[in-house]
Amino acid sequence: MTSQDQAVGGEVARNLWVRVTRALLAALLMLPFLAAFSQPANAQDADAGVAVVLQVSGLLDPLLADFVVDGIENADAEGAKVVVLQLNSTGSVISNDKLNELADVIADAEVPIAMWVGPSGARATGPWVEIAGLVDRIGVAPGSRIGNSGSERLLDDRFGDLLGAAGVLMQNDTIGADQVIELGIAPNDAPTVGDFVVSLSDLGVEISTRGEGEDARTVSDSVVRFERLSLVAGQLHTVASPPVAYLLFTIGLALLVFEFYTAGVGVAGVVGAGMFLLGVFGLWILPVSAAAIVLIVLAMFSFSVDVQTGVPRYWTIVGALALLVGTVILFKEGVSMSWIPMVVGVVGITMMMVTGMPTMVRTRFSTPTIGREWMIGQVGAALEDVDPDGIVKINEALWKARTNRATPVASGGQVRVVAVEGLILEVEPEEGAARDYRERRSNS
Repeated sequence: MTSQDQAVGGEVARNLWVRVTRALLAALLMLPFLAAFSQPANAQDADAGVAVVLQVSGLLDPLLADFVVDGIENADAEGAKVVVLQLNSTGSVISNDKLNELADVIADAEVPIAMWVGPSGARATGPWVEIAGLVDRIGVAPGSRIGNSGSERLLDDRFGDLLGAAGVLMQNDTIGADQVIELGIAPNDAPTVGDFVVSLSDLGVEISTRGEGEDARTVSDSVVRFERLSLVAGQLHTVASPPVAYLLFTIGLALLVFEFYTAGVGVAGVVGAGMFLLGVFGLWILPVSAAAIVLIVLAMFSFSVDVQTGVPRYWTIVGALALLVGTVILFKEGVSMSWIPMVVGVVGITMMMVTGMPTMVRTRFSTPTIGREWMIGQVGAALEDVDPDGIVKINEALWKARTNRATPVASGGQVRVVAVEGLILEVEPEEGAARDYRERRSNS
């Protein structure tokens, strides 16, 4: 080994040693911080246990039901002080069997379970009213409401009459925090989930008073741990909301039709397929009308019939009406969406089919606008009366056309291209034109 090789090897070894030393030094410096975070803040916090808050928002679907069941079972296993269901949920799309399984877990849990409807403006409706009769404590934030339970869904022989007269009152209407207190459903109001947790000292939450005099305040010594759906489950739960599922399904279908008329598989096709599949998942979770799904799919086929002509005609009207009716009757059993996604879906898809799609058809079946002189002299057929405007077929592609000398061409007649102006062909009858194209060309 030469002296130069030895020098290079020594330099590499020194660099490696420096890097290892720096890494070890950084690790040693981080040890105090890691130790601080790995230990409880104090012995009192460790002994005070944990209060688990399960954040429940949106329609009660299978994902959300499984989340609540798993949260309660895990809290039971770790010996949590209490489980709080923080609710803002306006209905359910799960079966009665699934709902009764959830009710069984709540009723049989060893850990105390409380329900807080909040923050202000939140709602707890549908089967949550019945489940409220199973929990150990109910709280409602000012400005929030609970009620409108609808028909009974929990097994009467298993759970009985849960809320008595209050349940009858809330069957077709909602009540606010003041009425909840007046009816004795809750002892007092709870503006925040923290206030509600502190009020659960009789259920096992450890509390203490901090400060003195006017500054004194009651706080929870139990660690409050918030839990929500995982990232993936949360996204799927969002997909299963009525407006999102509807828009994903319809826009996905429209993009697939759009991709059909373009050359190759592009971004629109991939995005459209993804949106369509997510939309199918969302609609599979939600209660939907099969007739509405058929109408929406039929609308896309109807749009496709006219889209190649570039002119909205009979089938465009059929497609728009089918899309409108399918949108209105899509959801059933108390699930609905606002008019905003309906307008976005119906108007947006219709405008896309009327304006955007014809351009894509020409992109697929023709060359770019520049360099279309080769079309001059080509012979085709009129698909409708060209008087002075209409639709013709040239080399299996459909084009907007107009006669060059106001010479009308009847539907089915033969036409010859004499000029190209942008995306519009100037045509004349192959026979009987004001001046024969071949004669004009020979004289030029």
